Amino acid sequence: MSAASTRTPYPLADVHRLIEPGPVLLVSTHDGRRANLMTNGFNMPVAHGGLIALIVGPWDYSHAALEATGECVLAIPSIDLAERVVDVGNCSGRDVDKWERFGFTPVPAAEVAAPLVRECFANIECTVADARLAADHNLWILRAERAWIDPSRRDAGEFHHRGDGTFSANAATLDLRHRMTKWRHLTD
Repeated sequence: MSAASTRTPYPLADVHRLIEPGPVLLVSTHDGRRANLMTNGFNMPVAHGGLIALIVGPWDYSHAALEATGECVLAIPSIDLAERVVDVGNCSGRDVDKWERFGFTPVPAAEVAAPLVRECFANIECTVADARLAADHNLWILRAERAWIDPSRRDAGEFHHRGDGTFSANAATLDLRHRMTKWRHLTD
């Protein structure tokens, strides 16, 4: 029996679900008049040193603010906020003040106009480093300008969208730093 016969074909349209994206984020923007929040599950680190890729398209109300200002905050919520974060993604900032409706607290950032999200355990202030892929693929390369973390909540566990309305969480930490010999210089 061949290896292929023990497997079931998987739809190419859903292949993104097999490669779990980065954590679900709240993306905070400010268009010069007001701040907005959006939920994002398509993101990834691009390089050491704070380059981050993020998908934000014209279907997102935050797109215009990101395009106009070239800045945002990536806020990383813990699993205890999952239901509220999903609800943020089920409505448009065009129609509702998501901060007020979902009980999130804007906190002034140091480098960008978009606010930090107090309830999230980490916030990364970003500027657009490269928008060349935004027009064709809605892919923005962001540069982290400043990052904030609440160490008391760091181990609460971020969560990841599986692409079909289900999520996985990773509250447990597996410490294998002693085995990462090739990359040790990055953590020492």
